[in-house]
Amino acid sequence: MTDTLNSQDNANRLSEVAVLAGVVILAGGASKRMGSSKAQLILPTDETLLDYHVRQSIKLNVPIMIADNGRGFIVDGDLLGSNPKLPIFHIADCDSTNAYKVHDTGGALVAIESALQTLALSSAKSTDSSKLEAKSWLLVISCDSLIPASELWQHLQPFIAHVADKSVICLVDDAHLHPLLGLYRLDIEPELRAYIDQGERRVMRFIEPIKHTVPIPKMWQHLANFNTPDEFKRACTVLYQL
Repeated sequence: MTDTLNSQDNANRLSEVAVLAGVVILAGGASKRMGSSKAQLILPTDETLLDYHVRQSIKLNVPIMIADNGRGFIVDGDLLGSNPKLPIFHIADCDSTNAYKVHDTGGALVAIESALQTLALSSAKSTDSSKLEAKSWLLVISCDSLIPASELWQHLQPFIAHVADKSVICLVDDAHLHPLLGLYRLDIEPELRAYIDQGERRVMRFIEPIKHTVPIPKMWQHLANFNTPDEFKRACTVLYQL
């Protein structure tokens, strides 16, 4: 009986803190080695990589934000109309109070900050009793990955209840940290804004003291990052063999 109660307590605790507030798809990279924008790469299914990530994110039933650095990438209309109550929209890079503000090189942190600001503003305007809590999380997924957003959330979610002192949970492999495949807690927004206002853009420096890393599953190792056409081709092959 005690084990059952403890298990229930853990489940209750997880349900209280593991609230997914939204997804941001990072699609603004120039990708010189790829030769074209990764977001517009065509998968064997004839959909763009951006559409793939939107389709996978829809399964999570939360707002989906697209950060494409003003490139205006179009999402397939069928995806946009698949759930009229589910917002899917582009976001601009956040504004900085610092005079050093460069849109073209804002980088991933600026896009993440914009997503956090958007969710915070939405929460402030909401009159719904289900208003976002400070312990809600933003799922970040980059367009140099083929890991499905819904599966990434399922993989990282169990760690939330056990890392109360950490605000970023992301994947890691033997060679690389993957900070753009992870969860960012909403209450870090003021800290991140201050960091950006100082002119900083370095992801690793910001997350180092607040990160918890989760080993990447072996089946995802070739899906987590690709920078050349050959690496993308290999990732597609691996994805459709799973």
